[in-house]
Amino acid sequence: MSGSKSLTVGVIGLGIIGSRVAECLRRARHDVFVWNRTSRAEPNFLSSPAELAEVAQYIQIFVRDGDALVEVMKDMQPALKKTHVICAHATVSPLAMNQAYAIADEVGAGFLDAPFTGSKAAAEKGELVYYLSGNEREQEKAKPFLEASSKKILNFGLKVGDATVLKIATNLVSANIVQAVAEALAITQAQGIAGAQLLEAFQNNANCSPLVTMKLPAMMNGAYEPHFSLKNMLKDGRYAQELAKEKNIITPALAATVAAMEQAERAGKGEQDYSVVFENLQTPTVAVGAVSRPESKPIILKKQTRITLKASTFEMEGDNAEDDVEVEEPKQSGANGS
Repeated sequence: MSGSKSLTVGVIGLGIIGSRVAECLRRARHDVFVWNRTSRAEPNFLSSPAELAEVAQYIQIFVRDGDALVEVMKDMQPALKKTHVICAHATVSPLAMNQAYAIADEVGAGFLDAPFTGSKAAAEKGELVYYLSGNEREQEKAKPFLEASSKKILNFGLKVGDATVLKIATNLVSANIVQAVAEALAITQAQGIAGAQLLEAFQNNANCSPLVTMKLPAMMNGAYEPHFSLKNMLKDGRYAQELAKEKNIITPALAATVAAMEQAERAGKGEQDYSVVFENLQTPTVAVGAVSRPESKPIILKKQTRITLKASTFEMEGDNAEDDVEVEEPKQSGANGS
């Protein structure tokens, strides 16, 4: 940012990401003002979002959910002017994002749907990736202060809500991958294979990714310091389910992953990293959607024997079902049975 103009930027929400974005802005020599629901020992900490909007022309919002975003926007609205540019970075429902946009638009303030990808380490290094949708002119105005905490800024068009849907879609994939990695680790450990060997196998496989190489060691070591909390990933998974339901799309993989995250949250792990879903697999439980059948003895079939086996009743996604399984020895052909 050397040689660039110093801007007055407000940061609302000083959690894992917001606090680090504020520090990136300070390093870039911007004038930074902050607000958080609970008081923090931060430079230029103000009393309310409205007070922050009175002093900062550019505002970045990092709150947890749609209700908090809309509440902050309502608080700021009396202080907003046409010169303001607001970036809403929270991953919320498209409906909540558009409600927040309407509050800004009512007074002519600039507003961008601006979720991001990247966790704590990326925020510390100023290497987030921002997804933007909204007015092109406002996007250009936002770039100078977004560059302080990012390595890339992506333009996803004019429609507020589109960037949010893209973020929800990518988080859906991340959640499913981490659940699959947890299951892979549980299976290989049960076989007596060291986690390091699974990691090596992944590193030489087409399905390897930075997400896999970050989350697998965390599971191996039981180290769940939050880079992306379980409660927030669960929130995003539920947003994805809502979107899918609206569009009549069935998402069975997501349903299983959300159920696993809900299990971990009920166990009190909501504040830990979402890779903590691995802990679900450390106690003998039947996964949601899994078929539970009693161990059966080998069945020896005599020639021309036909039998019917009654399968155990099992539960899948709330529905009970019983299967009749027929086993019949294939007829032999020729003298050698081939």
